[in-house]
Amino acid sequence: MLKHIPGKTNMKADILSWKDQVNTKEDNKDVQLLKDKIWTRKTTTKVTILGRKAITEEGNIIKKIQKNNTREKEVIQALEKNDGLTWEEDGVAYMEERVYVPNNKELREEILREHHDPADIGHLGQHRMMELLKRTYWWPGMKEDVKKYVQECFKYQQNKVQHQKKAGELHPLKIPQGPWQEISIDIIGPLPKSNGMDAIVVIID
Repeated sequence: MLKHIPGKTNMKADILSWKDQVNTKEDNKDVQLLKDKIWTRKTTTKVTILGRKAITEEGNIIKKIQKNNTREKEVIQALEKNDGLTWEEDGVAYMEERVYVPNNKELREEILREHHDPADIGHLGQHRMMELLKRTYWWPGMKEDVKKYVQECFKYQQNKVQHQKKAGELHPLKIPQGPWQEISIDIIGPLPKSNGMDAIVVIID
C-alpha cells in the first residue's frame, strides 16, 4: 500500500541533515586499476628543451638526424630566408617548429614504424598517424609516405573496419544468339571540347 506524504510535512529530510561538504581525500586510496608496465614503451623517451622548442627524443632518432647533414633544396631555401619559422640548431633543422628528417629511406621508415607499429599506438590509419607524426617531424612528401606505409601494413589491412555496404551480386547478361540482338550504349565525358563536342558515344552490339 502506497501512502503519499506532502513534501512540506516530511520534516525528516530537512536542510540541517544535508552535508554541505564531502571529504573525498581517502577515496580510492592505494587503488590502482592499471599497472605501470602497461604504459611502458620499448623506446626511452627523453624531453630536451632547445631554445623555444621542446622536442620528444625517441630512441636514437635525433642522434641519427644530427649525423646526417644532407639538406633538400626546399629546406636550404627556407633556411636562407631566416624568417624565424625555419632554423638550425645543434645539427638539427627545424621547419615550422618541427624536426626536419633528412632524405634517408631507413631513417624515415624507422620514424614511420615507431608511429604505427607499437602495441600502444595500435596500427593507426593514415589520417590519425599523420596527425601524430606531424606533431614532431616534417619532411617533403611525408603525407604520401604515410599513406603508402599504412596501405602496405598487413595488420592494418587485416583489422581495418569496412564502412561501405557489401557489393551486390553480379548479374551477367545472357549471351546473344546473333548480331544486333543486344545493344549497349555508353557516354564518355565531359571531355575538353573539340569542334564544339565534349563527349564520346560508344555503342557495342
